[in-house]
Amino acid sequence: APQDGDEVEDLTLLLLEVLEAHPDVQAVSCGAILSNYQRLRVENVCGRLGLKVFAFMWMQEQAALLQQMIDAQIDARIAKVASMGLTRKHVGES
Repeated sequence: APQDGDEVEDLTLLLLEVLEAHPDVQAVSCGAILSNYQRLRVENVCGRLGLKVFAFMWMQEQAALLQQMIDAQIDARIAKVASMGLTRKHVGES
């Protein structure tokens, strides 16, 4: 069962479920852009499970990434707030 507040354990459990249902999975795509904290957490979990990590957006220029998302008409939503300047009222917003 998911562990309240332990996102590393939650990610590990989720990926174990994915691997059980889809044993041919070999890699995970990580959406980290500038956060070493986020990227390293995903890499550590995947390393323990023998999975590769692809971080296609890592260290990309943010304005260019945003424009690419706009051009692709991506409907991005805030799923969790964990930074200053945003509150729970922003969750679910586009």
